[in-house]
Parts: sequence; C-alpha cells; structure tokens
Amino acid sequence: MEKLKILLAVVFSVGTTSAASLGVVQTEGGGVQGQNIPLGLFRSVDVFKGIPFVAKPGTFEKAKPHPGWDGILKATKFATRCLQISMLQTSSFGSEDCLYLNIWVPHGRHVSSGLPVMIWFYGGGFVVGGSMGPNFLNNYLYSGQQIADKGEVIVVSVGYRVGPLGFLSTGDSRLPGNYGLWDQHAAIAWVNRNIRSFGGDPDNITLFGESAGGASVSFQTLSPHNKGLFKRAISQSGVAFCPWALNRNPSKFAEKVAENVGCPTDDRMVTCLKSTDARTLTMGAPRIELGSPDYPAVTDLLLSPVVDGDFLPDQPANLFHNAAEIDYLTGVNNMDGHLFSSKDIPSFNDKNKETPVEDVKRLLAAYTKEMGPTASEIAFAEYSSNWGPTPSQESIRRAAVDIGTDYIFLVPIQTAIYLHAANARSGSTYSYLMSEPSLLAGPGRPYHDWVGADHADDLQYVFGKPFTTPKAYGDRHRDLSGYIIAYWTNFARTGNPNKGNLKVPVTWPAFTSADQQFLEINAKMNESSTGRDMRQHFVRLWTSTLPSLASHAVADAQ
Repeated sequence: MEKLKILLAVVFSVGTTSAASLGVVQTEGGGVQGQNIPLGLFRSVDVFKGIPFVAKPGTFEKAKPHPGWDGILKATKFATRCLQISMLQTSSFGSEDCLYLNIWVPHGRHVSSGLPVMIWFYGGGFVVGGSMGPNFLNNYLYSGQQIADKGEVIVVSVGYRVGPLGFLSTGDSRLPGNYGLWDQHAAIAWVNRNIRSFGGDPDNITLFGESAGGASVSFQTLSPHNKGLFKRAISQSGVAFCPWALNRNPSKFAEKVAENVGCPTDDRMVTCLKSTDARTLTMGAPRIELGSPDYPAVTDLLLSPVVDGDFLPDQPANLFHNAAEIDYLTGVNNMDGHLFSSKDIPSFNDKNKETPVEDVKRLLAAYTKEMGPTASEIAFAEYSSNWGPTPSQESIRRAAVDIGTDYIFLVPIQTAIYLHAANARSGSTYSYLMSEPSLLAGPGRPYHDWVGADHADDLQYVFGKPFTTPKAYGDRHRDLSGYIIAYWTNFARTGNPNKGNLKVPVTWPAFTSADQQFLEINAKMNESSTGRDMRQHFVRLWTSTLPSLASHAVADAQ
C-alpha cells in the first residue's frame, strides 16, 4: 500500500510539472504573462488576470484603443471592478479604469491551440456587477477554471461600465448612452484579434451571460457592429425584450440624475453632467426602492440600454436579421420571478403570515397598467383559474411567482426565441427551462419548500461550484453542474449542445418555428425532460391578449 502511495505521488508530481504552459503571450498591446495552475495528471490551466482591452474611457465616451505597454505585463492580479453603487446604496466603490479582461486556457500534455472561446458578461441590472475577483465572502463565483478544464474551451470574462457611467442617455446625440454595450463590443473585438496567441480559435467565439449579462448577449447579437466577430450566443435569464432591459424614456431619467447631482435640466444639462465627478454621478442615480405590490422593484431598473440609432439602429424586434447566422441558446429558471415577487409582497417569505389575494391583484395591476383598465382582471382570472373557492397559501404565492417569472423573464425570452428561429438562416436555436429546486428552500430554510430555480440559481452550476466547494453541495448538484457544463461547452464547440467532447444525459432537441421544443434542466434528467410550447397559454396572454386591450383602450379614448 505504501509503495502504491509513493508511486502515485511521483506520477502526480511528474504529471503536474510536465503539464504545458503558454509562458509569455504576445498581444497587440505587448507581452503578457499569467500564472500556470496544475490540475492533475498532465492537466493545467493558464490564468491571465487584468489584461486591458482598451484605454481608460472618458466620462460618457466610447473607449479608445489601448496605447500598449513596455516590457511584460504581469497578468496575475484582477483589476478593480467598474465604479458602482454599494449593496446598501449608501456609497460607491470601484474605478473608472476598469476595462480589463481575464482569460483561462486549459492544457493537456501539449500547449492548446484552436480551442473554442467563451466570453462571459456578468449580470447586475446594468447597475452593479463584476467578474474581477471575489463576489461575496471571498467566494469567486465567475472563475472560468472549471468550464475551461472540463469543457476544453478558453473562458474570457470582461469588465464593462455600469450605472450612469455605462448607460445614462438623453435619448439623442448629446448623450447617446450604451457605453457599457460599446465596452462589451470592444472586448469581443479584442478577443477576436488576439485570442489566437492564447490558443483560441477566433472563428469560434461564443458569448454567454446571465440576467443583464444575458440581455447584453442578446443586444450584441442584434447590433450590426458585431458582424463576423462571434459565432454563437447563450442568454441565461435575460434578453433585449425584458421590461428592465431597454429604457424607453431615457431623457426623463437623465433629468432625475441631473437634479440629484445639482445640474440644471435645460440646455446646459449635458455640459454640467459631463463635468461632474464620476463618483457623484454614480451616486446620482435614483435609488432602487424595496418593492411593494403597487410599485414593483423591477420598475426601478431604468438605467439600461437605449435604441440609439447606432449600436441599436432600431427597436430590437426589427434587428433579428443581424442574428440570422448566429447559433442561439437561451432559457429561463422556472421561478426566476421569485426573487422579485417575494420582495414586492411584504408577507411573502414570512411563513407565519398569510399573503392576501389582494396583493397578487395589485402586483398584476402594476405590471399591466399600460394595457387598459380590464387587463389586470383578465390576467388575474387566468392566473387563479385552478384555485377553487378557497385557495391555499401555496397557490396564492405560486401565482405571484408565476406572474413575476412570466412578465419579467419567461415571456420576453420566449419572444426572443420565436424571433431568432423565424429569422435564422444558418443559425440554430435552443430553448431551456431550469427547474432544479432552490438550495434555500425547505424546512428551517428561508424559502418555502416548493420553490424551484430562483433568479441566478443557475450560475453556481454553470461555473462548477459543486466541484470547487464540494462540502456545500450533494452528488445531485455535481451531476447537474456536469450536465450544464457539457451542454454549454458542446454548444460552444459545435453549435449543437449534444455534440462535442462531453456526454450529455438527454438529447436536447432544437427549437424551430414549427416545433417549439425545449429541454427541462435539473439533476434528475431522463427521456421525459423535453417539452413543447413552454407556457404557451401565458405567452399568448402577455404578447397578444393584453396588448390588444391596450390598443382598444387607445381607440376608445379617441
């Protein structure tokens, strides 16, 4: 036994010392050197942290090319995340100089070449977020190491401006907005030009992101500026049609920020805003209030992209021809709305309190207020159709979650899937519903025991957390994480989540206009994990029935 141990130790040390490494990599800005992390027998990953992809941007300006550096850049420390408001909204942190990226390159016995590349955009409502180092309690959620190693792909994560510095706009050429989207575009272009030196294939780049990052991916597929820069895209719980993803009245919001920082709102406003200190501007965004049934929190998320006539030359629905050659995989968590509805209804998470039916009606009224006076009654009749005369608390609360999920995420995402499939020429389309129960649900835990996959629950599985912090998870969670990494990296490699280097538990059928199939993703997948026409009745309710009431109301008023 002792001999075996010694032999294994020798083999292991030989394997780790013999693993390949890139050493110094030449980029357009100069040489960069990362860190090589041994992962086992003849496997390692090179990690490059904090490579600048553009120069520090001016306030409300598109970023310019980086002038480069002398000598070798030691890429071993994360950059600072972009300037943003703190969790309590009482202070700001971060830097204006934040447009950097990180790269994970896996190797076997030999240095890798021709690998698929996946570029990650973080979420955070376009207001907060970052992929530069630990997110919470020293836990770095967005490490690309597990995806890179298991899926044999290069993972890149990038910084982009958020809050007023990233998205403040007057809705015209004075302050066109979308600076954060331009940052992302600059990062994609940099990767396309430089990734070959890191062993990546510039002709096989996939974007992926979650929430505002998922919506960002959606916007990047629709912009004419990205023609030929990437091949595939994955949007998790966020697309251009989400009600929080596009600001339809940017000038009103810009005036609010101007008032908050002491600028006039007349023709001197833009000059004044441009000369205001970046931290003051960041703190000048109106606060995101704790929601109520009458004023849901999601309606405060107004610092978002705009139709600027340039990056987005038209409304998103009219730009899908730009995505016709792009393979697109997108989906939703089955209770994405839980995070929002449970905050908007004060009694929701208190297991000793009753949630009044009235609160559900008020929430629906808030979401449908622009659709005519009868919209909320019609919608309520649909969401309560299976209640019976005395609905249980679970039925009432589940309806609130379904309303939030449908309105904020699921219906807009289905709309994007339909339009991608209808406009696709060579691009394929894949749709999913993640339904793994929340880790916070159950007896003695904060959530009710029926709660499924909440907003952002997918992230831990995509980034392989059950493998890196095994004590916090069970075997089922490692299974699920393995499945998702397999589907995502196969898709990045081939455009088909079933085909690639990794085995998958169930064949994922493509979504077509004629056959609207989706995959239900959880730890217990089998042949019945595919479905059709995801919540079609409610998709029709929100996209057809309720909007037609709004147009009738306008006609009646005239």
